[in-house]
Amino acid sequence: MALPVRQQVSYWGLAAVALAALLWGLGDVILPFLVGGAIAYFLDPVADRLERMGLSRVAATATIAILATLGFIVFGLAVIPTLIHQLTQLVATAPEIATRLQSFLTTQFPSLMEPGSAINETLASLGEAVKARGGELASAVLGSAMGVVNFVVFIVVVPVVAFYMLLDWDRMVAKIDGWLPRDHAPTIRQIARDIDRVLSGFVRGQISVCLILGTFYAVALMLAGLSFGMIAGAIAGGLTFIPYVGALVGGALAIGLALFQFWGDWVSIGIVAAIFAAGQFLEGNVITPKLVGSSVGLHPLWLIFALSAFGTLFGFVGMLVAVPVAAMIGVIVRFMLDHYLGGRLYKGLEWGDEAPPETLGPSPEVQAPQPETAPKDGL
Repeated sequence: MALPVRQQVSYWGLAAVALAALLWGLGDVILPFLVGGAIAYFLDPVADRLERMGLSRVAATATIAILATLGFIVFGLAVIPTLIHQLTQLVATAPEIATRLQSFLTTQFPSLMEPGSAINETLASLGEAVKARGGELASAVLGSAMGVVNFVVFIVVVPVVAFYMLLDWDRMVAKIDGWLPRDHAPTIRQIARDIDRVLSGFVRGQISVCLILGTFYAVALMLAGLSFGMIAGAIAGGLTFIPYVGALVGGALAIGLALFQFWGDWVSIGIVAAIFAAGQFLEGNVITPKLVGSSVGLHPLWLIFALSAFGTLFGFVGMLVAVPVAAMIGVIVRFMLDHYLGGRLYKGLEWGDEAPPETLGPSPEVQAPQPETAPKDGL
């Protein structure tokens, strides 16, 4: 016999509070395991596909680990040094960019650039401020990220955790399924399937979109001759995770750098702008519909709010978990809303098991009442 609803709510509420307190107390200790679990979840479909191709789970996991290690080595040796070099050069070039912008505005808009004006003073100090504080800012950003996860722990523990969790992923899921309360197991499984659908559709898909667009922008901008093409492409690709922000920030940065480098060469400037136009066309019409889809149920405003709120409350770690947690909350809220719309609290006692008439719309099968069955009194 099932427990009363009041007791069930109390027990589940206490369990949720205890879990939240445990996660909060463990803090950085458990973070490498959460990151490793996220990597294992991300790669589980790849392992399942390799299994369907005839490999054992051990062989599939080992193959993924070897390829990931090789990719990490190539990325670390070929990409990261170039990114750091371009970031350093960009910070060093900032005063010259500000000076040229000041000269251009003085020539074209002399009234705005009179000595002592706010714009003139701002541009005069902007370049030196960026040069003086840019390196410090970059070091602070990198330092804050490495402060969350110790570099050695991240390099050593996370891959090991990801490997073993990927190896035993199916067994762990089956074990957890066996622990579910029998009365609620079907409902919990359905919610878990909905969460997995949203996470797999959005998080996995959006990370793939970021990687594809970042690579496309970086390679295309470098081929176009832009001096800071890789850093501009990396910024645009990374910020694609936030709706509309990646295109705006990355496009403005790349086109601004192109104006600085190619001033007067309008063909080269047009090529840089065309690269971002092509990237946005591919993202909106090919890449995102193919990898993410349109039915994951995550509105851009909800994502932006989640990133802002979690980033403000928990910093770098909050930015990492914002989107997955937002997806889970969205699934649970929709589940609760469906139950509310189907329950007595919404319908009231008068309507019994039927919804009030003002909530009923034409069904997909019957778009309008049939003449022979339509009520004659209008009720």
